[in-house]
Order: sequence, then structure tokens, then C-alpha cells
Amino acid sequence: TIRPMKTIKLRPGKERSALRRHPWIFAGSVGTLKGRARSGDTVIVEDEHGVAMGRAAWSPASKIRARMWTFDPAETIDHAFFKRRIAQAVDRRAGWSVLRGEQPEPAGERLIHGEADGLPGVIADRYGDTVVLQLTSAGADAWREAIVAGLVQATGCLQIYERSDSDVRKLEGLEPVTGWMVGKGLNAAPDDLFPQIDEHGVRFGVDVVGGHKTGFYLDQRDNRLRFHEWTRQRRFQRVLNCFCYTGGFTVAALAGGAAHCQDDRRDDSGEYERTKEYHDGLLSIDLSSASALAPDADAGNPQLAPLALGTPILYAGKEVVIH
Repeated sequence: TIRPMKTIKLRPGKERSALRRHPWIFAGSVGTLKGRARSGDTVIVEDEHGVAMGRAAWSPASKIRARMWTFDPAETIDHAFFKRRIAQAVDRRAGWSVLRGEQPEPAGERLIHGEADGLPGVIADRYGDTVVLQLTSAGADAWREAIVAGLVQATGCLQIYERSDSDVRKLEGLEPVTGWMVGKGLNAAPDDLFPQIDEHGVRFGVDVVGGHKTGFYLDQRDNRLRFHEWTRQRRFQRVLNCFCYTGGFTVAALAGGAAHCQDDRRDDSGEYERTKEYHDGLLSIDLSSASALAPDADAGNPQLAPLALGTPILYAGKEVVIH
């Protein structure tokens, strides 16, 4: 038996954003719903005159009531659709080594960036042979098996870890979900939970299980390189890394020749200690010259004393002097 498609009809004038190919349909734009649509179900989107405009994922708990999968009303949303979209996302990045920072393998790179790749609510980052997947919308969550199959087929990755634990899932009526979807499983040795990537001559281990977002801030790669170059060119000896997370800028400074780095960490989850301990055994850089302040440290805290007054430091991208 073929189940009839559910259909949403937009209010008068609310089709304009969809005509401009904006993928979000807000609750106030929906006039009527025909059929009983569950969270994550595919619905046909029609304008006020009943003209089909595409197909979307229904999310009754969210203010973004539907997210467009396709603006072609005839395109079927099935496993083949996701394999095709994921392959397109991976292929369009394959010829652009700049997207992974011109780095050799093992490299870190973003494979899928949600709406930009026609896959709302799907984020996938690759760290070496490991892909970390975030599913943040009702539609993406409903098609998780198809998405995983598409990633395996398009990348040949050995393991996929799910980090669908961001707060935005609550807005979709979804509970957080984490764990291995493909590969070794959570009974792996602790070090195996840190897939390695090379970044400008430095090897990092990525905490895909406990780290922020998917485990590493790939978008700061060029900034870490610039910081490394500034440290080397200006011969910084003491560096204060304000509001640090895992100490990536500290590693960059030490690699650039800094004699001592002090990390003002604002994360008391233990992530800094886990990552630093792992990197101590991984890097050729001596991390013993890096120390950390407590999460509640501030500019007036005596713990900053090792940075003598008048010492140049880099803060917010500018060389400043503590007075």
C-alpha cells in the first residue's frame, strides 16, 4: 500500500522565501497541513494556490516547522537521495585541498555543512579515518541510517561517531544522542578515541567523544598558523592564551618558539587536561612550558604573576603590554 503524501499549504505571500530557495519554513508561514505528519516525515510544500514547490522535513516541535530537502516537487526523498547528496558534498570538496588547509593525511576537514549542501541539520567532519556526525534537525534524525550509509559509501571511512548532543536538538523535540555508529565501539582504549590529524607540521589528537562540537575547531586552523608565524617573527617569549579550550593556540605558540605559555582556560569539564595529557605523548613540542589558570581566573588574579609587567603578549590579535 502506498501511503498518501502529507502536504503543507503556505499562507498567502509566504512562498516568497521558498521561491528564493531559502530552505526554512517558519510556523507562521504554514496555513494548513493535510494528512497526519510525524516528526521528521517528508511533506510536500505547496503555495496558497496548491502549486507544489518542493519537499521538506516536518518538525512540529520547532518554530522552523519545515526544512526543504529539495525544491523539485518530483524528486523522491529516499536512501538514494541521501547517498546522492552526500556524494555531491564530498566530491565538490575533493579538488579543493585548501579546504583541509593543504594538509597531508591524516587531515581534518568539513565534509557536510548542513543547508549549504542541501542537507539541513547534517554536519559531518572528518578527522583522518574517523567521521564525526551531528544530526540537529528532526528530518536529519529520521534519516540517520541513510545518512550513515551515504557517508560510508562516499568516504570509505572506517568509523563514524555521533555527536548529536547540541542544545539545538531540544528545539526540535529531540533528545541528545552520542556513540559509535560505525567502527570500533565505546570499549576502545582511551587513546583510540583521539583520531590524529596533521596541521601545519603539528600533529593533534581530536577528542571526538568529549570535545566541543565535533571535537576540534577546524575553522581556527588559519588563525593558529598566523599565531605561530607571529610568535616566530616577533620572537614572543611569554604568551597568555586567553579563554582557551584545548590549548591549540598554545601549541602553535610553542611550535613558533615561545618559551612559556599560560592558558587562561574557561572550561572546567576536564577537556583541557585530557587533551594536554594526550598531546604530551604525541607532540615533539615540550608542553611542560605550558601551564593553566583556573577556570575562574581573571586579569587581576595573582596567578598571572609569571607574566611580568611590561611583557608583550598577544591578545585579541594585537600585541599588548600588561600594565
